[in-house]
Amino acid sequence: MNVYEYLLSYNIKPSVQRIAIMDYLLKHHTHPCIDEIYLALCKDIPTLSKTTVYNTLKLFIEHGAARMLTIDERNACFDGDTSMHAHFQCKTCGKIYDIPMKLESEEIESLKQNGFQVEETHRYYKGICPECQEQRHEN
Repeated sequence: MNVYEYLLSYNIKPSVQRIAIMDYLLKHHTHPCIDEIYLALCKDIPTLSKTTVYNTLKLFIEHGAARMLTIDERNACFDGDTSMHAHFQCKTCGKIYDIPMKLESEEIESLKQNGFQVEETHRYYKGICPECQEQRHEN
């Protein structure tokens, strides 16, 4: 499925800017912030503004095509991967990693049994990534 069809599958009307932003999210699993996306795309799309990036990401989130991460207190980050997964942020380099997660945890089952409807799950871990640990040991 191409990006145009992907947006349509979420009932989002494709435009040049929306396609470019979603394409960037799907190809770059770096959990970028608004500034990163804007800087990456503004050279190819001179009419792009940070406001457009913000509004487009907001639209994607409202339609379920992307997720906003608040793992980093300074910046909201965005993820084009809407599958169930957790995130790990390295306290040294700041990189955010996708972590596999079981689809149904005991907590979610318990909530459902008590009448709650779970629509989103955010699981964040923070620590030191393997690369930064290795660098620490070398120094």
